[in-house]
Amino acid sequence: MPMPADANPNGDIFGGWIMAQVDLAGAVLPARVARGRIVTVAVNQFVFKQPVSVGDLLSFYARVERIGRTSVTVHVVVYAERNPADPVVVKVTEANLTYVAINMDGSPREIPRS
Repeated sequence: MPMPADANPNGDIFGGWIMAQVDLAGAVLPARVARGRIVTVAVNQFVFKQPVSVGDLLSFYARVERIGRTSVTVHVVVYAERNPADPVVVKVTEANLTYVAINMDGSPREIPRS
């Protein structure tokens, strides 16, 4: 849930705050697939569909789009639940991100196949 410190002067939540949350949520599946350390290498697409407000309850849903030799591409959709007295759920953001599996030296490594 975004807080007042996450808002810009217009009262909307900073896009950078939302991007950071999407990156965190998006990294969960690739870390499981890669069974270890990953890094974000690309934000392939990021669309802000609706503004996010202080107090919106955000839900992040991710699905794996592609698994390559060293990379995993994920699609993340973000919904906001608004107005607790009369709840409304709207899609606010969606994005595609690519993560790469890395070893302890930071070099790309192959994703294990099982």
